[in-house]
Amino acid sequence: MAVSYKKLWIKLAENSMSKAELRKKAEIAPNTMTKLRKNEYVAMPILSKICKTLDVDYGDIMEYVPDDEIKTLEKICKVD
Repeated sequence: MAVSYKKLWIKLAENSMSKAELRKKAEIAPNTMTKLRKNEYVAMPILSKICKTLDVDYGDIMEYVPDDEIKTLEKICKVD
């Protein structure tokens, strides 16, 4: 199972908010932002902080991506 936080980055752009501003306003650690950028697992309490900060629902910042799609994307993008 994998997730994509592409919706989060789009939401930030729509709100003219930088990743650094989100990190500070949501009070999340820098390493958590790294996990988000890499589409890695982030605990629900962290996602709740982000949703509260942006006044959105979980589905507005992330989506489930089946493993076979991730493998295809990794091949196309050559992501490690």
